Amino acid sequence: MFSLKRKKVPSPSVNNDMLSKQRRYDSLVRALHGDLYRYAYWLCGDKHIAEDITQETFLRAWRSLESLKDDKAAKAWLITILRRENARRFERKQFDYSDVEQSELADKVSLSTEDNMEQHLLRRQIARLEVEYREPLILQVIGGFTGDEIANILDLNRNTVMTRLFRARNQLKDMLDDTQTRGHSNG
Repeated sequence: MFSLKRKKVPSPSVNNDMLSKQRRYDSLVRALHGDLYRYAYWLCGDKHIAEDITQETFLRAWRSLESLKDDKAAKAWLITILRRENARRFERKQFDYSDVEQSELADKVSLSTEDNMEQHLLRRQIARLEVEYREPLILQVIGGFTGDEIANILDLNRNTVMTRLFRARNQLKDMLDDTQTRGHSNG
């Protein structure tokens, strides 16, 4: 004798759960895509790579969206995923380093206005900061995170973060002052 097997049809609650997850995800993407892209761009300096990192971040977020318990923590959660995704990029790739400095490569960018030149100079100077100072500064300036949020993202003590932010701003100020001093003595 044979038995008839019933086709499994998703229950209405499964469909509602998926729809709820999709809505939550869509609202996160709409609200935070720009911030994540800007941060990714600051990390890598290439718009195509930044787009890829941002896209991969949202893909990973979709896969583990149920682990996000508090939507107020979504930005920090996504930034953490993005940082890890950026690190994975270096794990996968073997670089052939040359004698060319990164700042020289950045000089190839065409600058048409004074604002672009100032942004380029500021970006170059920030890129010269050591990672331990650069990363909290970018999270604060680009990401808009507080010291407590940065401490959570970087898994550091809040006082350590505040010290690094203070030192980063001072080092950046000194570098910009040096640049202006050299510019005036050359002109």
